[in-house]
Amino acid sequence: MTATVADVAPEQAPAPTAAPAAGRVSVARGYRFELVKLVSQWRVRLLVIACWIAPAVFVAAVSQQGSLPVDTLFGRWMHATAWAGPLVTLGFAGTWALPLLTSMIAGDVFASEDRLGTWRHLLVAVRSPRRIFVSKALASLTVILILVAGLVVGSSAGGLVAVGNQPLIGLDGHLLSSSDAAGKVLLAWVCVLAPTLALAAIGLLGSIALGRSPMGLLVPAIVALVMQLAQMLPIPVAFRLALPGYAFIAWNGLFTSPTQVGPLLIGIVVSLVWAVVATALAYLLFLRRDFTNLTDDGSSRRAIWLGVLPLAALLGITTGAIAPATGATGSGITQDKVQQSVATAFAHLYRIQAKQLNRADVTEEQLKTTAACTKGGGQLDAEGPGNDWRCVVTWHLPGIEAAGSAIYQLDLTPNGRYVADGDGPKEVNGYFLVRTPAGDQPNPLWQFDANVELLTTR
Repeated sequence: MTATVADVAPEQAPAPTAAPAAGRVSVARGYRFELVKLVSQWRVRLLVIACWIAPAVFVAAVSQQGSLPVDTLFGRWMHATAWAGPLVTLGFAGTWALPLLTSMIAGDVFASEDRLGTWRHLLVAVRSPRRIFVSKALASLTVILILVAGLVVGSSAGGLVAVGNQPLIGLDGHLLSSSDAAGKVLLAWVCVLAPTLALAAIGLLGSIALGRSPMGLLVPAIVALVMQLAQMLPIPVAFRLALPGYAFIAWNGLFTSPTQVGPLLIGIVVSLVWAVVATALAYLLFLRRDFTNLTDDGSSRRAIWLGVLPLAALLGITTGAIAPATGATGSGITQDKVQQSVATAFAHLYRIQAKQLNRADVTEEQLKTTAACTKGGGQLDAEGPGNDWRCVVTWHLPGIEAAGSAIYQLDLTPNGRYVADGDGPKEVNGYFLVRTPAGDQPNPLWQFDANVELLTTR
C-alpha cells in the first residue's frame, strides 16, 4: 500500500528554526565604528597632519630667527634650548589651539548625526543609546589625545633638530638640566589634559543640547574665550582658580624652585570635576532625547536648564570651597610676594651672567639679594596687577663692602605673570647684550619672565 504525503509529512518535514535574536552591538565595536567615522573625515585628517607637522616647522623656523617671540612665556629662550619651543607651543595651544580642536571634534560628534539625519539608522544598528553615547565620547577623546600628542612630539622634535638638547632657564631664573627640563615639559603637557577634557565635555554637552545648530560647534571655543577674558581681569583669586581654564596657566609653577604645586593641583582637580559634571549632564540629556521625532534636535530651553545653570552653580560651589580651603583673598598679589619673586629670579640670573663673564661663582646665600618694590611711584597701595611696578634690587658680593643695585620696571598681569625690564645700570641690566670672552651674548638680566604665586605659601 502506497503511503500518502499526509502520512509521512509530520515525521519527515523539518521543524522550523527560530531566527537568532539580534544582540546589541558592544561598546568596543561601537567605539571602533565611531573612531573610523571620525578619522575618515577629511577635516579631521588635516587636523592630525597639521598637529604633527606644523609645530615642528614653527619651532625650528622661529628658533633660527634673529627676533624671537619675547612677549610669550619662554619665547626669549627659543634660540638657546629645544625645550623652550614646546612651552611656547603649549602657551599658544592653551589659548587658541586646544579650544578650537575640542570644538571641531567633541563639539560636532553628536551634531553631525542631526545634520545627516542618521540617528534612526544608528539606533537600529546599535540598539542602545547608552552605548552610542559612550562610543562617541571615547572616539572623540581618542582623536583629541592624538592631536595633543602631535603638538607635543612635533614641537619637541623641531626644537631638538634646530637647537639641541640644552638646559632651560626656569621661570624664576634657576637653571634646569636638559633631562629635568624634558620631564617637566612633558608633565606640563599632561597637566593641560585636564582642562582639555573639561572643554571636550562641554563640547559634548553643546553638541547634544543644540543639535544641528552651529552654536553647538562653537560652545567650547566660546567658553574658553570667556575664561581667558576673565583671567585678564582683576578678579578674586578664589574665583580665578575655580575656572576650569586656570590649569592652562598653572603649569607655569612647574618651572620654579620650589615648584608651585598648590595652584596647579587645584586647577587640575577643578578641571576634572567640570569634565565629570559636564559629561554626566550630556549623558542625561542624550538619554532624554526623542529620536522618533526628526525635528527634535535640541532645545535652547533644555540647554539652559541642563547645561548653563548646572555649570554656573558648579562655578559658585567651587569658588565657595576654594576660598576658605586656601585662605585666598583679593588678587593674591602683594608687595612681599613681588619682592620675593624679583629677588629670587635676579639672584639666579646673576649667577648665569657671572658664568658668562667668567667671574667667580657665588651662591644665592652669599649674594643676599633683596628687592624693594613700589607701585604707582609710591602713590598707590603696593598690591594687585599693573604696569607701574618699580623694583630696586640690591645684592652683596663676598669681600666687597659696597652693595650693588639695579632697577627694574615690572608689567604684572592679574594671573601673576610679569616681565621685568632692566632700567640700569648698563653694566648689569641696561643693555640686551653682554660682552663675554666668547663674544656678545644675550644678557639674562636685561629682561626676564617670572610669576608671583597667588596662593599664600604656608
